[in-house]
Amino acid sequence: MSLGQPLALEFHPATPDRWEDIEALFGKRGACGGCWCMWWKLKRAEFDRQKGEGNRQALRFLVQSGEVPGILAYAAGRPVAWCAVAPRENYPALERSRSLKRVDDQPVWSISCLFIARPYRRKGVSAELIKAAIAFARQQGATIIEAYPVESQTGEMPDAFAWTGLASTFRKLGFVEAVPRSQSRKIMRYTIPG
Repeated sequence: MSLGQPLALEFHPATPDRWEDIEALFGKRGACGGCWCMWWKLKRAEFDRQKGEGNRQALRFLVQSGEVPGILAYAAGRPVAWCAVAPRENYPALERSRSLKRVDDQPVWSISCLFIARPYRRKGVSAELIKAAIAFARQQGATIIEAYPVESQTGEMPDAFAWTGLASTFRKLGFVEAVPRSQSRKIMRYTIPG
């Protein structure tokens, strides 16, 4: 991978035949601290209780059940990034959040998490991943995509804190702030052109 050249990425839904790729990408840490992208799907006590292996099994169950909880990005045939995207109601913890409560009664799909393998960070992968998530949601009938990115106050942010994405990236892709509730975490929306 040389600097200055755009990465050639392919995107695929996280289906049962791609479970081993999810495991390879997330690694032993489950992407971050044993999360396995279950943070928005569980009550806090349940999440903490099954952190690590329990969350891995929970995500595996979702994938094996036929639910597509996200999409994978591949570079040269290897999984390099993940984006959780699904109807908002698939994220019970998001539904319970006071600061991220629903804006209105419109049906929305949520981009709730981005994970990019370390060698591929800061190379524009997140923007391509978000575009692919929009395309996937559109294929499923979505008309509004919501995201909950963080707003960097200093311009720099440790990767571990940017797992919902950066507001600046979403803005560049046409997302707009839906309602001002928090300076640090935004509710942003993208309306898919009809």
